[in-house]
Amino acid sequence: MEYMASIENGVDDLKPSLFELLSEQQLASLIPPSLRYLLAITTHRHPRYLLRVLNSFDEIYALLMLLVERHFLTSHGGGFTENFYGLKRERVLRIRGGEIPRAQLGAAGIVRETLKLRREDVWKNLAVMVGLPYLKRKLDESYDIHAPQATLLGPSYNRDALPAGASIKQRIMYYYKWFLRKIYPSVNAAYYFSLLAFNLAYLFDSSKYHSPFLWLVSTRMRRMGEADYRAIALASQSAMQRAAPGARPGQSNSILNPRTFGTTVYPRLLSSLRVVLPASIFALKFLEWWHASDFARQLSRKATEGLELPPPIVSGLSLLSDHSKQEAGAKTKDTSSSKEAAKGPRHKPPIDAKTFLPILTVPATTHSTSNLCPICLNPIETATAAQTGCVYCYTCIYNWVDGSHDRQLAFMEGGGGEEAWAEEEGSRVGRWESGKGRCAVTGRRVLGGMDGLRRIMV
Repeated sequence: MEYMASIENGVDDLKPSLFELLSEQQLASLIPPSLRYLLAITTHRHPRYLLRVLNSFDEIYALLMLLVERHFLTSHGGGFTENFYGLKRERVLRIRGGEIPRAQLGAAGIVRETLKLRREDVWKNLAVMVGLPYLKRKLDESYDIHAPQATLLGPSYNRDALPAGASIKQRIMYYYKWFLRKIYPSVNAAYYFSLLAFNLAYLFDSSKYHSPFLWLVSTRMRRMGEADYRAIALASQSAMQRAAPGARPGQSNSILNPRTFGTTVYPRLLSSLRVVLPASIFALKFLEWWHASDFARQLSRKATEGLELPPPIVSGLSLLSDHSKQEAGAKTKDTSSSKEAAKGPRHKPPIDAKTFLPILTVPATTHSTSNLCPICLNPIETATAAQTGCVYCYTCIYNWVDGSHDRQLAFMEGGGGEEAWAEEEGSRVGRWESGKGRCAVTGRRVLGGMDGLRRIMV
């Protein structure tokens, strides 16, 4: 960049390149949204105190920047972000060519004092640096609110038509909205085209101004030289000496003293912003990149690769330990013996929360019978899982959820068969629930019915 700048600017080492100026503008444009974002997060925790501040953020930010920029313009000769990049503002001499290179080399201190911004120049630059961006933000916000309605509805949009006998306030709002819809788009386009034209002219060394507004206030951007740093250091040292005079009887040097605060704390606080605020913006952008990029996901994925998650535990099943103890010694291979091992002892059935009726369930499989279907007690065919995590044959769990399984029908008709409640005789309709629409092991409802079942690829 320095090589390109030297090619463009020739022997003028104090003229900054366009890339430096664009970087400074980009940094300045990042400050308002970053502060607004932090304020919005804090407002969620303390809305009673900060909601009004958030609603008036543009006005409060403009007022604060007015104080900060005025301090930096008077003490450092440049704005807040401009000083961060080592830039300053100076007046343009009303002479032919506008340059005094020999005097700049021989008497840099005198030239600096001559081109230093005067009081009226400071206020003109404040209008460009603070007033113009504030006005631009408010116009853009108003345009986004009012203009899209007319664009979508077309010529038939007449909700904001001027009524008969309108008041002064209504007339002002009517013409303001008319300006936003009809004239502001052209004004906005002319604004950006003028910036582009001055940037191109500055890039090819055809103009001393990179912005049309600096041309209007007769101010240009320059790099800070040795004389500038020497003058700033001398001014800071003299300010420190004035802030700490000899002690007098009854004098207080506390920071709460208005005189001490105005001469010592306030300048140091504003000067520290040139380092603290850009560093905070960098940290905020880094966190935004960290959460938006895939790099953080890859790190978290690698960190959890070695973790072995335990199997899911179904609440309400207290018979698993009993099954494992009683079937530890069983070593039969035929299907009939497997069925006897899977029966297990009696257990209390779950109770429906609405009807208070017991729900028909089947015992859960154990570690030794995990390859069997809990319903038919045969090896699982076409494994299908319910939402509770239990695995069955597809045909068995489909008919069970549908309420048409043979085991359900036999139990509800009064047959004992293989169930644990075989001593109950007679029809169980009205005394039991068949388990229709529920998981066969846990008795919990399967959301979506048969559509809630999921095939397992083994």
